[in-house]
Amino acid sequence: MPDTPPALVLLIALAFGYLLGSVPFGLILTRFAGTKDLRSIGSGNIGATNVLRTGRKDLAAATLLLDALKGTAAVLVARHFAGETAAMAAAVGAFLGHIAPVWLRFKGGKGVATFLGVTIGLFWPAAIAFAVVWLGAAYFTRYSSLSALMASVATVVAAMALGNNNLAVLLAVLAILLWLKHHENIRRLLEGTEGKIGAKG
Repeated sequence: MPDTPPALVLLIALAFGYLLGSVPFGLILTRFAGTKDLRSIGSGNIGATNVLRTGRKDLAAATLLLDALKGTAAVLVARHFAGETAAMAAAVGAFLGHIAPVWLRFKGGKGVATFLGVTIGLFWPAAIAFAVVWLGAAYFTRYSSLSALMASVATVVAAMALGNNNLAVLLAVLAILLWLKHHENIRRLLEGTEGKIGAKG
C-alpha cells in the first residue's frame, strides 16, 4: 500500500485483524455438528475449553487450531501487504475480535488460542516460550487457566530477553487483556475451587 497514509494502513490492518479474529469457530463448528448452543452450557464461552464440555474432543481440537490460526493468518497477511507495524496492528485486532466479537454482542472467548496464534505470526520464539511454560505448568498444576496466565507472561519475558522490546510491550497489553478475561478463573484459583484438567464433573 505505497500511496496509502500510514495511519490508514494501520486502521485497515486493525479492522482486518478484528474481522478475522471475530469469526466464532467454536460456535460455528458446534452448530454444524448439532450440539447444544455453546453459550447455554458450561461457562458460556465460545472457546475450545467450553467446546470440550459438549463431549466432542474433535471439535474442541479443531476450535483450538482455528482460533489460533486466525490470529496467525491476520498477522501474516498484514505483514505481507503492509509491513511489520501493520502486522502488529492486525494482531491487536485479531485478539480483540476474538474476545469481543461484534456479531455476538461483544461476548467472545478468553483469547488464549488467539494470543498464541498472533504470537506465532509475530515472533515464533516467544510462541515456543508460551508452549513450553503452558505444558510445564499444566503438567505440574493441572490448571489450564493458570497455565495460560503463566504462559502469557512468558511470552513477554521471552520477547524482552531476545531484544524485541516493541513486541514485548504489545504482548504485555494483550496479556493484561487476557488476564482480565480470566478474572473469574483467578478468583476460583484463589478460592481453591478452579477445576483441574481431566477432573470429572
